[in-house]
Amino acid sequence: MKLTRSGLSLILLIALTACGSSEGTTGEVSGKASGGGSLTWAIETQPITFNPQLWAQNKARLLVFNQFDALVARGADGGFVPWLAKSWKISADRLTYTFELRDDVTFHDGTRFDAAAVKANLDQFLVPGYNPAVAAIQLHAFDLAEVVSPTTLKITLKEPDGLFLDFLSSPLGGQVSPKSLKSAKDLKAGGADVVGTGPFILDRYVQGQEVHYRRNPAYHWAPEGAAHQGPAYLSEVTYRFLSEAAVRVGALTSGQVQVIEGVPATEVALVKADPGLTFQSALNSGTSFSYYFNASRPPFDDERVRRAFREAVDLDTVLASVYRGTATRAWSVVARTSPFYDPSLEKTYGGDAAKANALLDAAGWTTRDAEGYRVKDGKRLTARTVASAPFVRDRRDILAQAIQAQVKQTAGIDFQVKIVDQGTAQKALDDNEYEVFENSRGDSDVGAALNLILPEGAAINRTRFHDPETEKLLARASASSDTAERKKLYGQVQRAVVSDHAIVFPIYVPADQIAARATVQGLGFDPVAGTPRSAYDVRVGT
Repeated sequence: MKLTRSGLSLILLIALTACGSSEGTTGEVSGKASGGGSLTWAIETQPITFNPQLWAQNKARLLVFNQFDALVARGADGGFVPWLAKSWKISADRLTYTFELRDDVTFHDGTRFDAAAVKANLDQFLVPGYNPAVAAIQLHAFDLAEVVSPTTLKITLKEPDGLFLDFLSSPLGGQVSPKSLKSAKDLKAGGADVVGTGPFILDRYVQGQEVHYRRNPAYHWAPEGAAHQGPAYLSEVTYRFLSEAAVRVGALTSGQVQVIEGVPATEVALVKADPGLTFQSALNSGTSFSYYFNASRPPFDDERVRRAFREAVDLDTVLASVYRGTATRAWSVVARTSPFYDPSLEKTYGGDAAKANALLDAAGWTTRDAEGYRVKDGKRLTARTVASAPFVRDRRDILAQAIQAQVKQTAGIDFQVKIVDQGTAQKALDDNEYEVFENSRGDSDVGAALNLILPEGAAINRTRFHDPETEKLLARASASSDTAERKKLYGQVQRAVVSDHAIVFPIYVPADQIAARATVQGLGFDPVAGTPRSAYDVRVGT
């Protein structure tokens, strides 16, 4: 369907009316660059939860550090810098971490931030069912936290863990008020009564429409390296949930919102050509967006079929068509922005139709039905992907359709694409009723992601593939704090899962985009994650 300008305006009016309005958040924002004013920011993805310790959607990460702070932060060079912790010492055996904490921080509910609060947050992860994936991976080495004094906390690990500081700097390490941990109406969902110490206070959430934050006037503990200190410049910021790309861009160009994230490839040229707008983009860290093959059931229990699927896709052509030249092709499960990325995998597989068909012939899929699909023993060569709608971003639905068309035409594979609600998707995964699992993760240290995805029994090991040697490599890499050693070990892991066993089909490196009115300043990306920063440093000029 072709959308006219008048049609787009009507959609915009309907969408923005449905989102409601709040004083000072519509139209062009006024105010000096030195502070004050309000901002409306349209985002693609509504969070499943506002509890940072249960964070899972990379597209919703920009909201977390509005409301919550962590013990440590990542600096521009990727190193760890002080935040709520002023300093820390690590014992020679790397089993004891002693943190000296700030003594001038309060939670939004008035509770004092101290060592007991940090201990309560760490202990919360030990509560059965709270976040078992984090307890098993990021905190697998955590033993106990001891309050030495109100400003001193000693943490003891069971074994060395090179990922521990990364956890403490991540959204998962966001500090929640102990009062919230005990008495929040819905701790897992988060919201106005799950509070942190951050530069903004969440005071309104309308599901499906918007979330509103007001400035925390007491804030003066920004991390080392922040663009400024003291309270946020903005007095308030409203994030509106506009999942339709055309609606987001139209809202921006008409001045009804001042910032959007998630600029579709089809609209990038339009935004860049508008002198009243600015555009920024950054690749994400963590893992590439990939298709993981379920090796526990046909047809991908046969390595030849896994390899054939990858060869049947001319991925460069697909990405160029779907993303208009704006996507970065992936060759490894690890994103190329990671210091652990292995470039030796580039151009080693994919896009060879003859090879795809030869592999399928060798695997016994030699006949075709009336629709052109390969058949063996009376069954069609079928692969299903069941994606959860809240996690679908970057036109991944269109991407799947393009891949679907290619594998049918090139190799006779029936690739079935379903986008469903989260509960339905989870049931399909739990029941092992899928052949392809779609995923990307934005962990700042890719080791955390690999440990969630690859080992047997890991929280999101959807390949159901078990390779003891790979698991040994991951364990050694996780225990090490030596970057060179970790790079070598993770390189071996990448070659094992991509080249040796072909259990993953890396597709593209996720990226975030920000477009804004030219009057908005201070926008940018997390130096390690590559996701949009919070609104703390954002200001509005005239």
